[in-house]
Amino acid sequence: MIRTKKSVVGLDLGSSVVKAIELTLEGNEPVITGFSRVELPPGGSVDEAVQQAFKEGKFRSKRVVTGVSGQDTVVRYLSMPRMTDAELRQAIQFEADKLVGSDEEFIIDCAPLGRVDGDEETDPAAGEMKVLVAACPQARLEDQAGMVSAAGLSPIAIDLDMFAVANAWELCVLPDTDGLDADDTRATALVDVGAKSTAINVMRGGVSCFSREIPIGGADMTQAVSRRLGVEGFEAEAIKRASEDHQAEVRTAIAPVLEDLSSELALSMDYVEHNEGVTVTEILLSGGGVLAPGVVEAIEQSSARPTRVWNPLEGLRVDVNRLDAEELESWAPSLVVAVGLASRVRNQ
Repeated sequence: MIRTKKSVVGLDLGSSVVKAIELTLEGNEPVITGFSRVELPPGGSVDEAVQQAFKEGKFRSKRVVTGVSGQDTVVRYLSMPRMTDAELRQAIQFEADKLVGSDEEFIIDCAPLGRVDGDEETDPAAGEMKVLVAACPQARLEDQAGMVSAAGLSPIAIDLDMFAVANAWELCVLPDTDGLDADDTRATALVDVGAKSTAINVMRGGVSCFSREIPIGGADMTQAVSRRLGVEGFEAEAIKRASEDHQAEVRTAIAPVLEDLSSELALSMDYVEHNEGVTVTEILLSGGGVLAPGVVEAIEQSSARPTRVWNPLEGLRVDVNRLDAEELESWAPSLVVAVGLASRVRNQ
């Protein structure tokens, strides 16, 4: 039989770098068939970077999934009476004003996460369902879809970046949860350190139970290096990533930023453990911000939890005839969002 091949490009529209990963289904196996990375110069245009990324990437497909993040996005976890998906979507619309707290038009989506177990006669919450609700201003989504279309591409979905991280983890390194005991409280915190913000998504048994964005990221570290060394931002970024000659100065410069970030992460871990009854046993780091020296150590020490950088390419085959596998691997920690966006190819 002839195997059909379907491809989707995950397009991560970062504030400093545009990254694109193409996943192609060969039978049921997702294969990386394209990669491109374009840095934005000061004052650079995201639109132009997208066009350059697709020109250089030579992707098979023009079908694109992008993501959004930031303070204008809304994520809530609600407990609601059990109902059908159709009833849930209708009920969420009635809750829209309470959820977004704004007169601006929002697009709202939701997904059931599971039911609350227990004795319904003694526990009022038993028999309810937990629901994840996400919202984003309609104008922002329309602008982003329009930009993608203007580049000659076909937008098929817009995700939240923090959930793209979870999708990449599920695709590549999700532990086997078959037979997971219902009383097992172990959870994993996925922490993606982007340029402007850091996204947290705590996963228990493959299901999100807590998420948050912290307005601290790699750009704050770059600015700290720039001030300390008296260099321009683009030079500070390069030094932050890979300069052994200035490593001690970089660690000193970014220490206050890491202290603030680590403190917020530790507070988030404490909060989710107290309110969700889980135990965060590991923190998995990703994003361009983790390429700076000392990030892993600082977060591990502050959170008092095992912490490591994870590779979203684990378990994925790379088409070495179409791209440079070594270059791809060198940027792996920063490609988590793009991989997670492209993972939608499994739904096509």
